[in-house]
Amino acid sequence: MADKKAAFLAAIPHTIPVFTGYIVLGAAYGILMDSKGFSILWILLASVFVYAGSMQFVAVALLAAGFDPLGAFLLTLMVNARHLFYGVSMLNQYKGLGKLKPYMIFALTDETFSLLCSTKPPDGVDQKWFMFFITFLDHTYWITGSLIGGIVGSLTKFNTKGIDFVLTALFVVILINQWKATANHLPVLIGIMCAVVSLVIFGTSNFILPAMGGILFFVTILKKHVVEVKSV
Repeated sequence: MADKKAAFLAAIPHTIPVFTGYIVLGAAYGILMDSKGFSILWILLASVFVYAGSMQFVAVALLAAGFDPLGAFLLTLMVNARHLFYGVSMLNQYKGLGKLKPYMIFALTDETFSLLCSTKPPDGVDQKWFMFFITFLDHTYWITGSLIGGIVGSLTKFNTKGIDFVLTALFVVILINQWKATANHLPVLIGIMCAVVSLVIFGTSNFILPAMGGILFFVTILKKHVVEVKSV
């Protein structure tokens, strides 16, 4: 029990940037769901069992539209295909998680992935539980934000235009933290390079998959140089 408490307390500070973004974005999602006529129960169930960030926003329109399971499947695959790359890169870190592994796989979001890749537990803190509580806390923040938005949306009108920019700001904060925490900046530079090149070639609507493929390719062939050798 002491190991779990220490891991929980150690994980909290690292998740504060995600907390800030998820509360606002989750609230926007809850408000949007309420505006489409979905009750607080639907908002809760979606945030607990779907938990797919941008895809949850897309799913609002899918739920409100006609029954189209194939279309929903293909759209979900396109939007969240990047998680295939996340999963492959986490194979080694997720070894030995035991009964925690299914939940860790399910709850791996963009922000959680960034934190798990860029943070290490303090000395004496169990890494397995440290990783679990980062994942669990992020999930809890999203659920909380969604419920707040559902309640606010049922009580008042709220203009959510532009609120999704908080997600961009969140990624910038995580990027800065990772840059400061590591001496080896090659992974960040690879990511930026692949994203920019893919954006120029494929455009804003289609650059995600090529960028992720390029990142996976270069990280694989430059594996020895990508592995962090020294912390700042």
